[in-house]
Amino acid sequence: LDHHDVLRLRVSADEGYEVAPRGAVVADGCVRRVEVSGDLAVAVAEQAALSRSGLDPVAGQLVRVAWLDAGPQVSGRLVVTVHHLAVDGVSWRILLPDLFTAWNATPENATPQAAVHEEAIHRAASREVTVQEGTAPEAAAQEGATHRGAVPVLEPVPTSFRTWAHRLHDEAPNRVGELDHWAEILDGPDPRIGRRSLDPRLDTAATLRSLRRTLPPQKAEPLLAAVPAAFHGRVNDVLLAGLALAVTHWRRKRGARGTSVLLDLEGHGREEIFPDVDLSRTVGWFTTIHPVRIDPGLTGWSDERAAAQAIKKVKEQLRAMPDPLGYGMLRHLAPETAQKLAELPRPQIVFNYLGRVAVTGGDWNLVPTEIGGYDPGMPVAHVLEVNVTTHDRPDGPHLEAVWSWPEGVLDETEVAELAETWFEALAGLAEHGTGGHTPSDLLVDLDQEEIDRIQAAWEKR
Repeated sequence: LDHHDVLRLRVSADEGYEVAPRGAVVADGCVRRVEVSGDLAVAVAEQAALSRSGLDPVAGQLVRVAWLDAGPQVSGRLVVTVHHLAVDGVSWRILLPDLFTAWNATPENATPQAAVHEEAIHRAASREVTVQEGTAPEAAAQEGATHRGAVPVLEPVPTSFRTWAHRLHDEAPNRVGELDHWAEILDGPDPRIGRRSLDPRLDTAATLRSLRRTLPPQKAEPLLAAVPAAFHGRVNDVLLAGLALAVTHWRRKRGARGTSVLLDLEGHGREEIFPDVDLSRTVGWFTTIHPVRIDPGLTGWSDERAAAQAIKKVKEQLRAMPDPLGYGMLRHLAPETAQKLAELPRPQIVFNYLGRVAVTGGDWNLVPTEIGGYDPGMPVAHVLEVNVTTHDRPDGPHLEAVWSWPEGVLDETEVAELAETWFEALAGLAEHGTGGHTPSDLLVDLDQEEIDRIQAAWEKR
């Protein structure tokens, strides 16, 4: 709490933020011990709900921890709840190792051996993780290390969240030249999906429904490694090419035309745009959300030409985008451009690839749970939200997609059809995407047709 400033954040009366001084948030007021003799899963859900109800950003109460003590023979749980104002997915990868470092502190400041990973419900109004204690003998051996006089030594935080916020405000005027690019992306065709447009009075978080689909390792592995490598690209190039193909196919069955798809693309937000800023140890809610218009050019994925063209075109369209932070600066931090962007249409779909998460063991194990919470009255921002995570398990990578939508606009049958179509498109890209270079790979000025012709001639040698 003292080490990471944002955990002492308060929302002030003028709707700004302020950070209380070190020592202002006392750990004893954030932690409670609960004896548990029954079903741990039930206790976790109950205590998570209780923790959420105790969060109060105005009062600076952003952290609640429930220690579920199941006795000396059973591994307990530690339910850590932090308001989303103060953490994002990357923040958990900072906070949890710091917690375990403190727990394992010895006079020699030994480094803990436990490996951890982040498995949080993305974009929840509060973020929660459940940590399982080690087995009773292991826990007993380590218990009370800090009480024996050891002082935890945590790695320093090079750049504060406050510094980052001020740097973004200072940078915003320098991005005005990007306005036309973002406006052109938004001011174009975007056939409606669902029965109607979003209504903030009706479509709230309380109406959200979700669907989870997972690709097993034998299908996921090529999409994460071989196919991006063959096209000298990234995982998102392949995933978004497949999504654009799937949405186009899905829309055409409902009477729409065209092959371009407008999306909001969400990212981690810790962009390296300032040479003297290091956010690797900064806890806070970082994010980028910016519009992209991707057009694979075709509607199929069942042959080599279609698959290669789709991936190459989408890859180049993504490379042509300005720095993703620029849109947010112009939309929220630059008064001369904020209103212009606010008046333009907003994408109906948001996509976020959260990256790869290692499922590992140790004296502390993270227990995957679904206990994140939204404010039920919060208006839904998109008709369809797609959050994708790769879970690296002992048998290989599992690609998991969670689709969320307000029930009054879409129904589960429609979303399930689109989810399955996306997996079919990805399978086609994996099977037929043989690879090749695109213009952004080269230092010489060649278009895609010239590159393909040279590559074909080379392969015939």
